[in-house]
Amino acid sequence: MSESMNRREDIRNIAVIAHVDHGKTTLIDALLKQTHVFRENQQEMRQSQILDANDLERERGITILAKNCSVRYQDVHINIIDTPGHADFSGEIERTLSMADGAILIVDAQEGPMPQTRFVLKKAFELGLKVIVVVNKIDKKFARVEEVISKTEDLFMELATDDKHLDFTVLFAVAREGAVWSEFPVKAPTQKSVTPLLDAIINNIPAPISDVDSNFKMLVSSLDYDNHLGRIVIGRVRQGVLRIGDSIQVANRPGRLFKVTKLMMFEGLNKVDVGEVKSGDIVAISGIPEVFIGETISSAGDDKPLPTIVVSEPTLHMYLGSNTSPFAGQEGEFTTSRQLEKRLERELETNLSLRLKKLEGGKFMISGRGELHLSVLLETLRREGYEMEVGKPEVIVKTIDGVRQEPYEEVTIIVPNEHVGVINQELGKRYAVLVKHEAINEYETEFVYHMPTRATIGLRGVLLTMTKGTVVFNSQVLGYRSVGTELKKLRLGALIADTTGEVLSYGLHAAQQRGTTFVAPGTKVYEGMIIGLNSNERDLTINVCKGKQLTNMRSSGADGILHIVPPVKLSLEQAIGFLEDDELLEITPKSLRLRKKLLTDLDRRRARRKTSS
Repeated sequence: MSESMNRREDIRNIAVIAHVDHGKTTLIDALLKQTHVFRENQQEMRQSQILDANDLERERGITILAKNCSVRYQDVHINIIDTPGHADFSGEIERTLSMADGAILIVDAQEGPMPQTRFVLKKAFELGLKVIVVVNKIDKKFARVEEVISKTEDLFMELATDDKHLDFTVLFAVAREGAVWSEFPVKAPTQKSVTPLLDAIINNIPAPISDVDSNFKMLVSSLDYDNHLGRIVIGRVRQGVLRIGDSIQVANRPGRLFKVTKLMMFEGLNKVDVGEVKSGDIVAISGIPEVFIGETISSAGDDKPLPTIVVSEPTLHMYLGSNTSPFAGQEGEFTTSRQLEKRLERELETNLSLRLKKLEGGKFMISGRGELHLSVLLETLRREGYEMEVGKPEVIVKTIDGVRQEPYEEVTIIVPNEHVGVINQELGKRYAVLVKHEAINEYETEFVYHMPTRATIGLRGVLLTMTKGTVVFNSQVLGYRSVGTELKKLRLGALIADTTGEVLSYGLHAAQQRGTTFVAPGTKVYEGMIIGLNSNERDLTINVCKGKQLTNMRSSGADGILHIVPPVKLSLEQAIGFLEDDELLEITPKSLRLRKKLLTDLDRRRARRKTSS
C-alpha cells in the first residue's frame, strides 16, 4: 500500500442494521446522548426516537428513511447510518449500506434472528462489511441469550461469503437504558454506558482507505433539499479530494460542469460547513441541480462512473388515479392527475424501489416492494394534501424460461399459544406450506410458512384482528416460482349504500343486523360506497340514510331506543387489504372511503351479466 493509500484512523463509517423493533433507533439515541452531542439542557436529551423525525416513523415505530448522523469518541469521527429494518424499504437499505465499512447488527434477546435480520445481514455481507453483533433487550422476561447467540452464529455460517465474516464480536445491551456490556452474564449491571460498543467500533470496524492522489469520485446515495441551498447530494467520497470552488460533473452524463459552492459534513444531527473533503468522508454537497441516486459525481474530465447501486425489483403493483367519487375535491388541496404525476415523479428521485407507469386518461400504475412500501407512500401523499383513488394490489407475474412465475414469500408468525388454531385455519385457506413450527417459550409459538405473495395481501390485518393485536408478523421475498392455484375469495360480501345522504341511526341499526359497519351516525355517504361487511359472501345494498317514520301512535315497548355498535375503523393498510377486483379505495387528507368501481346497482348487475355471458 502506497503512502497515499493509508487508512484514515480518524474516521469510521458504520451502519446500524436490525429487524423491525429490535432496538436500533433506541441504541442510536443512547450513542448520541452519551457522547455529548447535545447539551444537558437540550430537548433531545429527554427525547426518544431522535432520528425518526417523520410522523409516520414515530407512529409506526419503524425507520422508513435512512438517516445520517455522527458522534466523536477518542478523537475519532464516527459516521452512523440508521437504516430501515423492513425489506419493503430495501432501496433505502441497499443504497445506505454502500456508504459504510462496517455494521452493527442488533438482535432481540427473546425473538432472535428474524426474516429481516437475514435480509439486512445478507446485504451487509454482499458489500463486504465487518459486523458487530449486539444482543439487545437481555432484561426481557423470556430472554434466551445463549440460544439467540447460537442461532445468530448459524445465520452467519449460512450467509457468510468470506471466512472473515465468521469472526465477529458479540456485545450485550439494554438499549432503552443506554447500557452495553462486553460479556454475559453481566458482571456489573449497575454500570450503564455505551462505551463497550464505542470501543468495539474503534477496534473492529476497518478505517476507510485514504486515496487522496486519484481523481475525486463519489456515488450519490441520498438526496436532501433545502429552501436556500436547493438540492443537496449526500454520499461517501470514494477517492480523491474536493474543495470549495472545484469543478465537478455527473460522470454518467458528462459534458456539463458544476462549481462546488458548499461542502458539509455531519456533526451530531447537523450538517456543518467545511472547506475540503477527502476519501472516506460522508459528505453533503450543494450546487448540483440535476443528479440522481446511484449516479457518480467526479472531477471535471473524468467520465468513468462507479458501479451503480443494484436495487431489488418490485413485487406488487396497483392502480392509482385522481379521485373520481361523488365527494371528489371536497377535502384535498391537490386533486388533479397532473398534480399527482408531478408529485410521483419527484418521489421516484429518492424512492429507488418504486416504479411508475402512466396509463391512459391521466391514470397510473405504481409498483413497489410490498404492501407496507406502497401504503407508506399513499399515507405520505394524503398527509401532504393529495386526493386519490387506488385499486386492489396485484402481484407482478413474470415469464421466465417460458413459464409464468409469481413471487413467493417466507412468512414468519409468532403468536401466543391461545391463538395457534386461528393461524393454522387462516393460512390453510391461503395455500401456505408450513416449513417450521416450534415453541419459543411456554407462552408463544413460532410458525414459518412459504406462500405466494398474492396470498399475503391483507393477511397481516386479518391476523391482527383474529389475535387481538398480539401477532408478530414478518415476511421476506424468496424469489419467483411457477404460478400456483387460484385463491378462492377470502372475504365476505360488502354492505353497500344505495343512496346518497347522511347516515341515520335507524338505517344504521338495520345494517348492523346484517353485518359489521364502518360508518357512524352523521357520516356522509354516497350511492355505491361500501359501509360495512356482510355476514355472508354476497354483496348487499342497504339504505343507511333511512329514518323511522313518525306517527302519533305510541308503542308499548321501549320506543326510540336503538343500540348502535361503534364503527370498525380500518387503517390505510387494512383498507387496501380489504379491496376486491371491483372495488376502489378513495383516499383524502381527512377520509378513507371504500367504494365499488361501478356506483349504481344497475351498472353492477349489467357488468355481472356481461361477465357471465
